[in-house]
Amino acid sequence: MPWGERSTVSLRREFVMLALKEGSNVRELSRRYKIQPRIGYKWVERYRSEGEAGLEDRSRRPVNSPERTPAEIEAQVIALRLRHPAWGGRKLARRLRDQGVAGVPSPSTITAILHRNGLIDPEASAARKPVTRFERDRPNELWQMDFKGHFPTAAVRCHPLTVVDDHSRFALTVAACGDERAQTVQQRLTLAFRRYGLPDRMLMDNGAPWGDSGLNPWTKFGAWLLRLGVGVSHGRPRHPQTQGKDERFHRTLKAEVIGRRAWRDLDECDQAFEAWRHVYNAERPHEALQLATPASRYQSSYRTFPEQLPPIEYAPGTIVRKVQVNGEIYFKSRVYRVGKAFVGEPVALRPTTTDGKYDIFYCLHRIAELDLTAANP
Repeated sequence: MPWGERSTVSLRREFVMLALKEGSNVRELSRRYKIQPRIGYKWVERYRSEGEAGLEDRSRRPVNSPERTPAEIEAQVIALRLRHPAWGGRKLARRLRDQGVAGVPSPSTITAILHRNGLIDPEASAARKPVTRFERDRPNELWQMDFKGHFPTAAVRCHPLTVVDDHSRFALTVAACGDERAQTVQQRLTLAFRRYGLPDRMLMDNGAPWGDSGLNPWTKFGAWLLRLGVGVSHGRPRHPQTQGKDERFHRTLKAEVIGRRAWRDLDECDQAFEAWRHVYNAERPHEALQLATPASRYQSSYRTFPEQLPPIEYAPGTIVRKVQVNGEIYFKSRVYRVGKAFVGEPVALRPTTTDGKYDIFYCLHRIAELDLTAANP
């Protein structure tokens, strides 16, 4: 969205963090963020010379005195906790240091302050358990996507759509949707692709609109991703741990945003989600990142979203078949089902090392296997 609509300073911060990554192209980022390159360079230079204060409007409040008494520091701890009730001692300590506060107490001291002021639920604190973490090696290698359980507003039900980068935990999308249809997801995901570029692969569950729990896993939405050159993975059925990072993100979203208020409509949800997304990415210390922020580990993809898709082409000599209206192809006088997601599209047949077996590819992605030795399906 153009700057000036909402969360302007947060967008500047996100832009600058991505622009300062090694190898980043400020002009390309400016295009994705819908600002003039000279504006992008201006905010980069302000950040370099003044830090985060340089991203504020010139009418910003003056920086407070660095001299603090213990009582003032405790008041800051309490104020930050009240703004972020789900943050513990380590997150609060890290965020206060990142803000330049002098004399920040240790996390254990901050936890004691919270206990002393009745800001910690003893049962919730005791229930915390260490977890084993896995992550991809680099940003944009895998994005996880899912819908958070829908909830009512005064107008309609809100279906929060979330997309999280596996490596950095950077939240690319937190969108208030009125439904869970493929068209809705595609519209929201296109906005993310235009801003951050294309990932190598996306991980989703097996439900609609991106999965089909039947025999054929492919949907029109999945075929659209393959056409863009984005690989598609589905989690194990009834096994949400496969998308553990997005599931954990959903718990944080509920604790820090959704569960804290009543909602008027989708627009109010969208504004609150977008403001919190920037807090989550650029301010909130993340336990799995050694209390760094997701934005410090994320870099936008070099793969730009194509507004117009090029024609599908396969190597000379490749066996190509067009998928018919019933989702089938014809090969050697036999019929094989590929899936209605690919109706009207060309697919390639490539022989495997096993006699009589072929892999079926759509663009660069294997979507099925064809076995001439099996009974005709």
